[in-house]
Amino acid sequence: MSAPDDLLHQALRAGQAPATPGAGLPRRAVVAGAAGALGAAVLEQLLGRGGFAAVAVTTVQPLQPTLRGMHTLPWPIAAGELAAFGASTGVIVLDAPRHANGREAALHRPLPQDLPEVARVMHDAGLLDLLVVLPHDAARMPDALKAGLATLDEQAVAALGFRHVVFMRPARAPQRVDGRNAFTRVADLMLSQLRFMVPQRDLPVRAAKVAEFAAELARGLAGAPGGTRVVSPELVWQAAQQADAAALARAWLAGQALPEAQEPRRRM
Repeated sequence: MSAPDDLLHQALRAGQAPATPGAGLPRRAVVAGAAGALGAAVLEQLLGRGGFAAVAVTTVQPLQPTLRGMHTLPWPIAAGELAAFGASTGVIVLDAPRHANGREAALHRPLPQDLPEVARVMHDAGLLDLLVVLPHDAARMPDALKAGLATLDEQAVAALGFRHVVFMRPARAPQRVDGRNAFTRVADLMLSQLRFMVPQRDLPVRAAKVAEFAAELARGLAGAPGGTRVVSPELVWQAAQQADAAALARAWLAGQALPEAQEPRRRM
């Protein structure tokens, strides 16, 4: 067995570890990547659904908090400074980049290649639980990677030693890239037609529904068995069919039978 495969199996086997007590205590969370539609929605859900006494967002410019319970932390930040905030849960949102100004320009926007470093700082600061939201273009992720660790960076994060690590893979609409040549545009056009052949459970889900499920998972981690888990696009879609994703999040984290999806909504 290769070293990466061995690392993957060790991380996933850790999911059988017993739960850690203390889930009912007031907790704090840190969000890296609160910019963009998805990041902002995750922040609002973490603040609005309870479970956390305060939530800090990482920033690259001074920013006045605008929501109750919201704090700011400058990035880059030393692990000792982050530890002083007293958070136990970290959330990293790797949303698609877009033009930002005003408030969004002040927020830290980690890129996929920044994931190992951001996670390492959170771990060194004493955070116990980590949720990573990694949107991917619908119909462009191989089935074998939807429910497993997809990159060496993800394996490295899983090996840091967090009590819990959850990688969440919601599907998103394919991203447009400027400056494409003619062949690339034709290829993208052909791929766009495949959306009519994509299984419904692989279709993009609205940011608000993704954020709702992410917040419920973050809330429930402290009382769940430890280890590394991956939320597939199909599970995100199923959560979007629920009137409230809390029951699904609790069941999934506990390894129990999942509530059945309700009738699909016309818009997700």
